[in-house]
Amino acid sequence: MMDKEIINALKEHKDVQNQFIEQLGDAYYNKDFIFAKMQRQHGYPIVIKTIQDRMKRLLKIADLNIELTPHSLRHTHTSLLAEAGVALEQIMDRLGHSDDQITKDVYLHVTKEMKKEASQKFSELMKGLR
Repeated sequence: MMDKEIINALKEHKDVQNQFIEQLGDAYYNKDFIFAKMQRQHGYPIVIKTIQDRMKRLLKIADLNIELTPHSLRHTHTSLLAEAGVALEQIMDRLGHSDDQITKDVYLHVTKEMKKEASQKFSELMKGLR
């Protein structure tokens, strides 16, 4: 399930893409790629190297860590989902994992906020036992 804003952004992207396809006709390699080249090799998928290079350039401009990769965003997204209290099963589904151990081992780094919350909950539990 996706957020309505993302769905709307993808619909807008598809509308622009459809206009481009209509303009180019048979010159567009139309295999229904969502993210396809709009310059040279029209319609072919954008390769990961292009995305990595663009991200690196933007990170440099923003004076951020240029070692981050698109995959880093997957880790960040997963950590934020965990911190927001999203259930492990939902995170697994979102990531396409069938084995919860993979999700736990690779992605669910316990955040500082979650550690703090666990400490506070334990403290409240102990206070309630008095």
